[in-house]
Amino acid sequence: MKKIDFPLILDVLFYSAAGWFLSLGLLRYFRLPTGIAIATATLIAIATGGIAFLIIYSKHRKNVLSKREREQRDALLLHFALEKSERVRAALLAAFLADRKEAHCEGDILNVNGVPTVPLFTMQPVTADAIALLLREYASDPFTLICNDLTPEADQLLKTFGRKAVRGNEVYALIEKTNTMPAPLICGEIPRKTLRGKLRISFSKKNARPFFVSGLLLLIMSLFAFFPIYYLITGSVLLLSSVCIRAFGYA
Repeated sequence: MKKIDFPLILDVLFYSAAGWFLSLGLLRYFRLPTGIAIATATLIAIATGGIAFLIIYSKHRKNVLSKREREQRDALLLHFALEKSERVRAALLAAFLADRKEAHCEGDILNVNGVPTVPLFTMQPVTADAIALLLREYASDPFTLICNDLTPEADQLLKTFGRKAVRGNEVYALIEKTNTMPAPLICGEIPRKTLRGKLRISFSKKNARPFFVSGLLLLIMSLFAFFPIYYLITGSVLLLSSVCIRAFGYA
């Protein structure tokens, strides 16, 4: 069953409701009969929702995909950082071979296209000190570093000595392209926010002030709007919510 895209639905409903209230207020301002004004406002709201759906859907889908890819990349890099060195080399070897590269392992050294390739996956970006140790170990040989990321100093040190680095995004692209994702991943399950957790964040005491300010502004706007009922009701609800959140919300 396909997961319901609640953010998209809420966005469309918001724009539809905004179009309905705004158009109804304008039509009533020009003294159109109530029935005609409501019917016309409803048609405008439906059209607004349809247009908003078409515009937002493609962008929303792209954001969801990019977020999923970032999660998979981070899970893969975390796996390589926690996995044993020989298994990391084996996984990379399989990926390079699937990518039609000439790759093999010589003891503890992974060789790709005749160049020693050094996997160094860490929880933090690789530092210049770690690069200095590699440069000392491979003093006379070129090598390629495979890592999650580099500090600016480490990146500059590698460029100074003419060494190459393959970073996390490129590693993920290689693994994904060759369909050689290790399974199962260590800590591969990304924790999801539960409804209870989201409600706890929404009803935090620190949110009382934004609710209060928003409600107050809506009540002030009702003095100048063509259709003040919406502003009066919404502003009152927000002000009441701010009081309740301040009194009973989570610290």
